[in-house]
Amino acid sequence: MRIDCYLSRGCASEEALKANIALALGQEGLQAQVNLYRIDSAEALSRGLSGSPSVFINGEELQPSGAIGFA
Repeated sequence: MRIDCYLSRGCASEEALKANIALALGQEGLQAQVNLYRIDSAEALSRGLSGSPSVFINGEELQPSGAIGFA
């Protein structure tokens, strides 16, 4: 499993996000390659991201909201 997380440069949720992912993986007995990327608004727009953090599991966005870019 691959988990890609995109965060805005100012997003303060990185540590909580990493902890939540580790907890979920542990509870489910799963392993994953977890990648965290700090990106700017321009890259978020070009990727069509819906917020910060945006989390993708095996290429599928975890919670698509339809909004594009970082707030």
